[in-house]
Amino acid sequence: MHVNRDEPLVLGIETSCDETGIGIVRGRTLLSNTIASSMEEHARYGGVVPEVAARAHLEALQPAIAAALAEASVSLDELDAVAVTSGPGLAGALMVGIGAAKALAVSLDRPLYAVNHLVGHIAADILDADAPPIEYPTVALLVSGGHTSLLLVRDLTTDVELLGETVDDAAGEAFDKVARLLGLPYPGGPEIDRAARDGDPTAIPFPRGLSRASDMDKHRYDFSFSGLKTAVARFTEQQQAAGVEVPVADVAASFREAVVDVLITKALDACARFDVPRLLLGGGVIANRRLREVATLRADAAGVALRIPPLSLCTDNGAMIAGLAAELIRSGRPASTLGFGADSTLPVTEIQVAEDLDAGGGR
Repeated sequence: MHVNRDEPLVLGIETSCDETGIGIVRGRTLLSNTIASSMEEHARYGGVVPEVAARAHLEALQPAIAAALAEASVSLDELDAVAVTSGPGLAGALMVGIGAAKALAVSLDRPLYAVNHLVGHIAADILDADAPPIEYPTVALLVSGGHTSLLLVRDLTTDVELLGETVDDAAGEAFDKVARLLGLPYPGGPEIDRAARDGDPTAIPFPRGLSRASDMDKHRYDFSFSGLKTAVARFTEQQQAAGVEVPVADVAASFREAVVDVLITKALDACARFDVPRLLLGGGVIANRRLREVATLRADAAGVALRIPPLSLCTDNGAMIAGLAAELIRSGRPASTLGFGADSTLPVTEIQVAEDLDAGGGR
């Protein structure tokens, strides 16, 4: 069939973690962003359990696809292409989405685009109807439960360079673990944010990981939050051993400030070093109020244009996957073959996997 290259109608499937995301876009226009989260099922365990996530995706996929099609007022037959996250993420969870996407593509005889979850977070920004088109190159800071990555994006569909990433805990993981130390429920991000409102962010001088002069050669753009988490644990243990009540608000505010400081300092350093006066934020942790606040103030002071997608597109979602695939179609990239699988450690430089180089730009 002929694929509409200018305004392709794409259904995207995202199942890399605990959210079943189904998105439908027409070119760069968002038609549906349907998300079924299994977060409540994981809360009792204090974190995401891969087997529980995979089972939840199986149960949620069909109703989520039906809901997305209804919201977008389109039928499966109208689709130009199907897109799916190939990685990175939880292998079992990814497999559920990939299986569904392959079945849809084969049954509908439509091209299938297998794409990178992290690059999808960048693509989310093109679906913001109120924002001007992205200018390239841009520095992108992606902060989520499982990933903290700093990227140099010269072109969304062809050239994404990894500048640095977390060497241990991702920022979102650190929020969850510190919340647990403070007796706060899962997920930790919103709870730390809430507790920090009444706290003093300068009360406790928590460390800024990989920020010393000696770290600049090898780890200038890498992140480490394990030492910060340990510092919070030591502080709370000392308070408890001394019979003093732990100042939860001050600990939360000081911890949050340390995370935000490192993230924004390294991102703006990359902007300066590569002479790129543009910074794009993405990922679920961007919902953190203090992170957005500090990013806005410091980017403005540095003369850097800051872009933050709508918060509904910052968490994992299928719309960003559909949006990335639509850009690949618009740029003439051929579809993926059916020979790909789940790749839990897919590098960010692989924007699309299993590209069918023997085929044209669509069927």
